Amino acid sequence: MSRRDGWQMRLYLAARPLLRPLAELALRRRLRQGKEDPARMGEKQGRASLPRPEGTLIWLHAVGLGEVLALRPLISALQEARPGVSVLVTSTARSASAVMAANLPPRVVHQSLPLDVADYTQRFLDHWRPDLAIWSEQDLWPGLICDTAARGVPLAYVNARMNARALARRKRARGLYRDMLRRFALIAAQDAQSAAHIGALSGRAVRVMRALKPAAAPLAVDQTELALLRAHLAGRRIWVAAPTHPEDEAAALPAQAELFAQDPDWLLILAPRLPGRAPEILQALDAAGLPYALRSAGGVPGPDMAIWLADTFGEMGLWYRLASRALIGGSFGPVEGHNPWEAICLGLPVLHGPNTANFATDYAQLQAEGLARQITAGELAQALQSPAPPRDATALVEAARADAARLARDLLALMEGRA
Repeated sequence: MSRRDGWQMRLYLAARPLLRPLAELALRRRLRQGKEDPARMGEKQGRASLPRPEGTLIWLHAVGLGEVLALRPLISALQEARPGVSVLVTSTARSASAVMAANLPPRVVHQSLPLDVADYTQRFLDHWRPDLAIWSEQDLWPGLICDTAARGVPLAYVNARMNARALARRKRARGLYRDMLRRFALIAAQDAQSAAHIGALSGRAVRVMRALKPAAAPLAVDQTELALLRAHLAGRRIWVAAPTHPEDEAAALPAQAELFAQDPDWLLILAPRLPGRAPEILQALDAAGLPYALRSAGGVPGPDMAIWLADTFGEMGLWYRLASRALIGGSFGPVEGHNPWEAICLGLPVLHGPNTANFATDYAQLQAEGLARQITAGELAQALQSPAPPRDATALVEAARADAARLARDLLALMEGRA
């Protein structure tokens, strides 16, 4: 790359010392707004809250809880291929660390990613000293990536995603992204469209990988609580809508009102993407005249209740096991869909709205296999009453696990200098 091509990156790196006061101000504001965990604020400044494990350490980064959980098959494949290796997982969004701890494999520790301030990132790298750095999805921090590469740590970018709108936004800083992406020794995209867009932006070859999500182990659950709830809810016709946004709830609530009026055995477990939206949702339930129980208050739905508002983190393994059908949220509005595989891998047929650009390849595959069905809001009640023939996702899961194993071998070869 020519010197002229790299001016945006040089400008970004030169401006990083000026970011520290702004970063500290932003952290204080986010703390006041409840967007940061006070106990983990130091991690955002590169101060580790855990010791570094002995031996080889592979570092994986993803933005939030859902993206981290999607990397579980790759983590397992890396540890199977290299017994004894430890893994550091970082995320940027505030997520329940207890949820990650319950669902991640052994020898995995979690930290918040530091903000992209030079002092913070150097402190982070000095402590953790990773042998391999793997970034995923779309959350890329130019300064930290450059700092990591400068230490000779091999970099890989996996499960990469970039739609046409994301490409258009990034073209305004084409030089910055081209410089950053060329520091990765391996780039693997979720689908052919993402590979083409990343290739156009980076000017380099990008491989297409099979989605990792189908290979993930089922979400964890407390078996004792599951058994108690199954006994309590015996006879109820349960479906789950998760993780939801206002547009999804605008489809789900009228459907449940119709079903409940016909048969009070119908019960909707409603799990919003952001549990903090519970007061807003409760107002909608009151307006619709739908009786409810609130999970965070310890409520369990009685026989006269239509909704169980699951306003808690980390219980999706429970909700999916109690239900017989799942409506996957984010698909009736601008979010463009959430991960359907967590429900599919627990045997639930999936319904979804028309907006699934984030998981277009996944949904196309699931529809072809009869495991997912696209509906309109007006079709939801009827679709829930229609019988869903049992389907088996075993073949898709095994293929994804084989692909995760191949990717793990390539990443280890990169770390060992054999790629």
